[in-house]
Amino acid sequence: MIKITKTIMLLLFVTLTSNIYAADKPFAEKKVVLQISDSDPFKQTLVLNVASNLIKGYGPDKVDVEIVAFGPGLRLMFDENHNKGRISGLVDNGGVRFTACGNTIKKVSKKLGGKPVMNKKANIVPGGAVRIIDLVSQGYVLIKP
Repeated sequence: MIKITKTIMLLLFVTLTSNIYAADKPFAEKKVVLQISDSDPFKQTLVLNVASNLIKGYGPDKVDVEIVAFGPGLRLMFDENHNKGRISGLVDNGGVRFTACGNTIKKVSKKLGGKPVMNKKANIVPGGAVRIIDLVSQGYVLIKP
């Protein structure tokens, strides 16, 4: 009985987290997931530029954009990242979502000797690559700038 309950709870969690933002942009005509898995500041700026250009090009209500960070790209989601203001602007004005990989956070925490302070705008999911696969299966287009 306990195994069945745990399985049901896990399925419910996966269902809820994979559709957590489904109602945010009901009129979105385009759905895009941007991958950042590189710590290079140039690439981090590039992924933010792409998100901004998508919002400008389609309009904030017509495009649903999520940036998923994992591996070395997680640094974009650190609270101390110099792009903190841009991230807040994209969330508040464009509805862009930022997602951080929980697996990477665990590994980075071991290396640093403590959990890094994450940007308050970042949503944490169990796995960044899993999140991307889930979004692609829901019709999102994957772009890796």
